[in-house]
Amino acid sequence: MDFTFTEDQLALRDAIHKFLMVEAAPEMLREIWETEIGRSAELRAKLADQGLTALSVPEAYGGMGLGDVDWVLIQQELGYYAIPDSLTATAYLAVFISKALPENSSLKSHWLPKIADGSARVAVGHPINPYVADAANADLLLLWRDDELHWLKPTDAKLTLHASIDASRRLYQVQWTPTDKSRLFAAEQGKALWEGVINRAGVAIAAQLLGLAQRMLDLGTDYAAQRKQFGKPIGSFQAVKHHLADVAVKIEFARPVVQRAAHALAQNDPRAAIYVSHARLAAGEAARLAARKSIQVHGAMGYTWEADLQMFMKRAWALDSTWGDAIFHKGRIADAVLAQSAALGPAETFTH
Repeated sequence: MDFTFTEDQLALRDAIHKFLMVEAAPEMLREIWETEIGRSAELRAKLADQGLTALSVPEAYGGMGLGDVDWVLIQQELGYYAIPDSLTATAYLAVFISKALPENSSLKSHWLPKIADGSARVAVGHPINPYVADAANADLLLLWRDDELHWLKPTDAKLTLHASIDASRRLYQVQWTPTDKSRLFAAEQGKALWEGVINRAGVAIAAQLLGLAQRMLDLGTDYAAQRKQFGKPIGSFQAVKHHLADVAVKIEFARPVVQRAAHALAQNDPRAAIYVSHARLAAGEAARLAARKSIQVHGAMGYTWEADLQMFMKRAWALDSTWGDAIFHKGRIADAVLAQSAALGPAETFTH
């Protein structure tokens, strides 16, 4: 079995990496985040031109029709450049939900083309997160209520802004009243759909955390090569080398775990939720270690607003608790491992 990515997938990732290197430099992101809405219509239009908003929209609605495995590479780039997660909610999670609608759904035929061409933003809200990211900036809200799935416009809800340690995020408390008209899916179908949303959000965040960990490692490595003490770059000191090497090892061990989770979702593997939680925990551990070691390399100045490191460090801390914190994901793994029917041991290694 071939577990490698295709040439097309790698080429798309490389193209996005080069694009974001120019269009999402830290100084540009600072300017965007310091605005009232914290978003740039110009940047979103450029992301759409690169095909990111159309990535998983079906071809019949103007998209590329790609899936979870394609997204996992792109999400790492979005993390590396700290692109706000409204893109993920719109182009990945909302599209997943929309594809479950009947083909004759007017909502589906109206919103999917708009998502594909980058002219629509969608916010997705579930009680696993206390606040809904980008609710006020969205054109459409997709919300949970008692396992049902509802849709409404932001103007139909009361939105209260809440501050975040991550300057890139815009978090809102959403107060609203469900109606028969707003209901897209009843609880029976909605429960399974929301499970799919949680798992895809989990993989997306795990991949972004990998990207963030790599960016923080790169920043720490660059600083260690430039900063000198006793006439030598601090990167030549064995203790600093060990700090950065520990991070590199964590990232390399987490990467295949995240990729396996994406593959499991793409294949509708019944154990996908367990793989997703494993990915979240592994990637979160790598990101937290990268933040801690990189700030040790930088010294206290790494936490100041002037340093780029703090942008990626704070984003990693914030993302690590969204769409399920460590307790949630450890609980899902514990339920699977401690179940009476759990297939564990050497004899079961290759059965799943």
